[in-house]
Amino acid sequence: MGFRVKQILIFLIAQTVFAQVQEEVNPPENIKSIIFRGPTEDQFPIVRFGESIQLEFDDLLANEQDYYYKIVHCNYDWTLSDILKSQYLRGMDNQRIIDYENSYTTLQPYSNYRLQLPNDNIKFRVSGNYLIEVYNSNDEIQFSRRFVIYKNLVQVGAQIKRTRDFNFLNEKQVVQFSINTANFPVVNPKKEVKVVLLQNYFWPTAIYDVKPQFTLGRELVYKYDQETSFFGGNEYFNFDNSDLRAPSAFISSIDLKDIYNHYLFTNTYRYQEPYTFFPDINGDFQIRTLQGVDSSREAEYTKVHFSLPYTDLLGLDNVYIFGKFNNYAITEENKMVYNEENGLMEATLILKQGFYNYKYVIERDDGTIDLNMVGGNFHFTENNYQILVYYRNFGDMYDSLIGIGNANSRNITN
Repeated sequence: MGFRVKQILIFLIAQTVFAQVQEEVNPPENIKSIIFRGPTEDQFPIVRFGESIQLEFDDLLANEQDYYYKIVHCNYDWTLSDILKSQYLRGMDNQRIIDYENSYTTLQPYSNYRLQLPNDNIKFRVSGNYLIEVYNSNDEIQFSRRFVIYKNLVQVGAQIKRTRDFNFLNEKQVVQFSINTANFPVVNPKKEVKVVLLQNYFWPTAIYDVKPQFTLGRELVYKYDQETSFFGGNEYFNFDNSDLRAPSAFISSIDLKDIYNHYLFTNTYRYQEPYTFFPDINGDFQIRTLQGVDSSREAEYTKVHFSLPYTDLLGLDNVYIFGKFNNYAITEENKMVYNEENGLMEATLILKQGFYNYKYVIERDDGTIDLNMVGGNFHFTENNYQILVYYRNFGDMYDSLIGIGNANSRNITN
């Protein structure tokens, strides 16, 4: 094999490696309650350039292990960008997280870690998609999380419409939007501008690279139907165990063994029931306790018991409990098990005190995940939508994020 051929093969292999999508890595069982947010309560940081980002997590081993963080820059589709670390960071990453403390008087001891970005060690130079990776002292990755930084260079207006597709008239929601580029030079929008649509910060259902249908002066118009539609889903189930000893409308009973146990009322299937609105936080969770002042370090961990009636619709498919509290992971830890004695699917999760949204999802034989079989799909469901606008000029080596838009289906129209 000639030298030139070898060079080409090495280049192609390198391109394949670097083109891989940077998925989020979920943590081992000892790391819990990962909170990652910007200035708002939403636990996916979409922050304006210069705004602060907070990361917090607990280690149930409670031995004050050393953890380090690294920052990676990505393109709009979460493949690695081609710019050097020195081009997107000012300062050095791979720094130890030095803000940590052990829990106070809790039955389950844990170490709580906190990190703020930017900080004295690093600052960001460019906008776009980022990944934070947390490593242990053996340089083994423990978990990673995505975040995005934007500059407000274009204005985005959006509204949520009911789909015109009669097959999904009562099930889908459509995002229609426009981008005003009056203060930003865009020459060829179909090549220079890329758009990503998100429902409730949930990346697996994101819609990528939507092209403008037409332009009106300096405005890019996106009035699609099927191309920008999402299934509405349903409002999430929820519970609140911030008061350790008080049953509620969602907690049927409580007992204390090694730690507190909270038994939730058995949930029901809602796919054939009429849509009923009740407030949720779109899959998110909030840590809080009434037994202390500092929820981060005084909240207890409890065993929360979930149950769902078995039905033939499930067959032998796997059922999982799903929410931002476990980063929507499909793992053995949140997998439900059939109880022959009572005919229920059951699971027990160790969760920190707080308010939690969750849902049940089904893993089919072919590996696909049915997100809404238990809850159903309704066009009335309240969902948050984010429109992320990326820009890459000819010759640029990365996708910058030049604007964002937000819309909520609470005001859905036909």
